[in-house]
Amino acid sequence: MEKKGGLMKWLDERLALTTLWKVMMSEYYLPKNINFLWSFGVLTILVFVILVISGIILLMYYKPDANMAFDSVNKTIMMDVAFGWVFRHTHAVAASIMFLVLYIHMARGIYYGSFKPPREVVWITGYILFVLMSATAFTGYLLPWGQMSYWAAQTITTLFEKIPYIGPDLVIWIRGNYIVADATLTRFFALHVTLLPALILIFTAVHMYAVRIVGSNNEDGIPMSKEEKKKNGIPFWPVFMSKEFFVMSVFLLFFFYLVFFNYDFAMDPINFQPANYLQTPPHIYPEWYFLAYYEVLRGFFFSETLGLIAFVASMFIALFLPWLDFSPIVSGKHRPLFKIMWWIFVADFVFLTILGKLPPTGFYAWLGFFGAIVFFVFFFSLPIISIIEKRKVASGGEQ
Repeated sequence: MEKKGGLMKWLDERLALTTLWKVMMSEYYLPKNINFLWSFGVLTILVFVILVISGIILLMYYKPDANMAFDSVNKTIMMDVAFGWVFRHTHAVAASIMFLVLYIHMARGIYYGSFKPPREVVWITGYILFVLMSATAFTGYLLPWGQMSYWAAQTITTLFEKIPYIGPDLVIWIRGNYIVADATLTRFFALHVTLLPALILIFTAVHMYAVRIVGSNNEDGIPMSKEEKKKNGIPFWPVFMSKEFFVMSVFLLFFFYLVFFNYDFAMDPINFQPANYLQTPPHIYPEWYFLAYYEVLRGFFFSETLGLIAFVASMFIALFLPWLDFSPIVSGKHRPLFKIMWWIFVADFVFLTILGKLPPTGFYAWLGFFGAIVFFVFFFSLPIISIIEKRKVASGGEQ
C-alpha cells in the first residue's frame, strides 16, 4: 500500500519541489521598511494572468483576416457571443492598466535605487519585460483592424524607413506588403499570441529568480545580509503574501469597476470604424501609455532623423540606469538633488502624455520640443549628481 503523500515525495525527489518552495516563497525574506509600492510587482503578474485568460477566450472567436477581423471583434464577440463583450472589455482595460502598474513599479525601482549593485540583472530583465510588453501591446492594437489601430501601425512601421541602407526593405519585410495589409495582420497576430507571451514568461521567470538571489531593496537603500533579513525581515509566504492578497482584492475592485462602468478610456471611439487605407484620420495617436514617447518623436519637428533617434533613445535610455547613476547613495529619500530632478521628470512625463494627444502644430510643437529636452535632462543629470554625491560621501558628509 502506497504511503500518504507518496506522489509528492516522488516528485520532490526528482524536481526538488520543497527546495524550490523554500527559495521562492517560505524562506525568502523581505525587509520590514518597505511600503505598498512593493506590491506592484505582484500586480503585474496578476494583470498578465488576466490578459492571458481573457486573450484565450477572445482567440476562440477572433479571425486574423483583413476582411473578417473587424466584424469578428465588433459583431461576433461583442454581440453574438454570450458575455463576449465582458472579455473584450476585460482584455482592453487590462492592457491599459498593465502599463499603469508597470510605470508605478518601474518608478518605485528608480526612486529607491533598485537598479544599483547588486541588482543590475533585476533591472535589466525587468526593463526587457517592459519592452516585450510594449511590443505585445503594439501588435495587439492592430488586431481589431479599426481605423485608428490601422493608421497607428502604418505610422509606426514607417519609422523604420529612416534606418540607413536597410530601412525601406525592412519596412516591407515587417509589413509583408508595401502598406499595412492582411500579411501585416497575420504577422502581428502570430507575434501577439505566441512568441511575445512566451518571451514574457521566460524573462518573468529569470526576473523573479534574480530577485530571489540578490533580495529585495528597501526604502532606505541599506544593504542587508540574508541572515539580517531572516532575523529582522518578514517571510514572503505567508506574511507578505497575506498583505498582497489584500492589495490584489482592492485592485480587482477598481479594475472591474473600469471593466463594467468606465471601459471607454481603453477603447478609442475612432477604432470602432473599419480600417480604411484610403482615408487618413485627422489626427493619429497611439494609446495613452505610448503618448509620452510619441511626443518625444514629434518634439523634434524640424528633423525627422533627430526625432527618430530621440524616440529610440527615450525608449531604451532607462535600460542603462545602473551605469548612468553610480552614486554610492542608493535611495532617493536621501538624495536632495536627485529628488528634485526625479519629480521634474515625473511631471514632464505626465506633460508629454497629455501633449501627445494634441495636434503637433504651432505652440504645441514647441512645447513638445521643450518637454522632449527635459525628458533627457533627467538622465544626463544623473552622472553629475552621482559625482557630487560621491565626493560628499568621500568627504564624510551625511547621507
